[in-house]
This record gives sequence, C-alpha cells and structure tokens, in this order.
Amino acid sequence: MDITSFLIYCMIATFTPGPTNIVILSTAHNLGAEKAMKYTYGSTIGFGLLLIISAMLNTILMAFIPKIIIVMQIIGSCYMLYLSYLIYKMDASNPAVNQTGTFLSGFLMQFLNPKVVLFTLTVIPTFIMPNYSSSTAMTISIIVITVIGFLAFLTWVLFGAIFKTFIQKHNKTVNVLMALSLAYAAIMIWM
Repeated sequence: MDITSFLIYCMIATFTPGPTNIVILSTAHNLGAEKAMKYTYGSTIGFGLLLIISAMLNTILMAFIPKIIIVMQIIGSCYMLYLSYLIYKMDASNPAVNQTGTFLSGFLMQFLNPKVVLFTLTVIPTFIMPNYSSSTAMTISIIVITVIGFLAFLTWVLFGAIFKTFIQKHNKTVNVLMALSLAYAAIMIWM
C-alpha cells in the first residue's frame, strides 16, 4: 500500500471543509470550544461506526465478487478527483447555520453527510483491502482513520476558536493547495 497516498487521502478528506467541519467551526466560533467538543465527540463516534459498516459491507462484497476492487478503485479515484474540484471551487464565505452542538447532532450528521459516507465507502476498498485481509489489519486501519478524523474535527474546533478570520482571508490559497494534494492522492492509486 502506498502509505503516502493513503494518508494524503485521509487527511484531505477529513481536514478539508465539509458540512461537519463547517458546523464545528461555526459552533466553536459562536458557542465556544466546549460546545463544539460535544459535537466533535458525536461526529467521531459516527465516523468510526460508518468505517466499521463500510469494512463489513466491503468484505462481504469482496468475498462474493473479487473483481469489485477494481471498480471501487475507479469510483474512489473519481470521487477524490471530484472532491478536489469541489475544494478548488469552494467558497467558505457563507458559514453554516447555527447548530445546537450536541453529541447526538454530531453523531447523526455523519450519516447525513455525503462527503463522510462516500469517504468511508471508498477508503477501505481502495487502500486497505487490496493490501491487507486480516481482521487485525482492518481494525487497526479503522482506528487510524478514526483518529485522523478526530484530529481533523479537533483542528476545526481550534480554527473556529482562533483562526477563523485568517482562514477566510486566505481561503482560495488553502483550497488550491488542498485540491492539488487530493488530486495527487487520486492519481497515486494507479501508480
């Protein structure tokens, strides 16, 4: 497995602005870091659960249709390129609406967030399953990805509390760098 591409994909997909991250940013900025952390804990648990569900579904599919990995790599790469385009075009000047910042709202957001759902459905068959088949490797991978997601959410809490004005000022540069990194990760799947 190309660890660099895997880490870039995980970092870009979890750290870039998306519905969950924007809500965390808004909650931290408007309601404080403590309230945003409750939302973050719920988001992390929901994210981890989606990864577990994805691993189980993909394992079942791989057992019945071994060639599906090629299809999932194509879908995963195309999705990553699509995300890089969206990140490039993104305008963060319109922040998310005020949320209650509860554990439950953070948890449920993960199941309604297309970015998270598609990420969890593509990361395991694209990066993990072609290289590892043991349940131990799958478990460790899910834990690593969940920790990366938590660190991303935590970063957005800090951003909301400290750097919101600075990020908005340099939004386009940040988006271009993130989009290029994600496109690189998508291309590296085939190298």
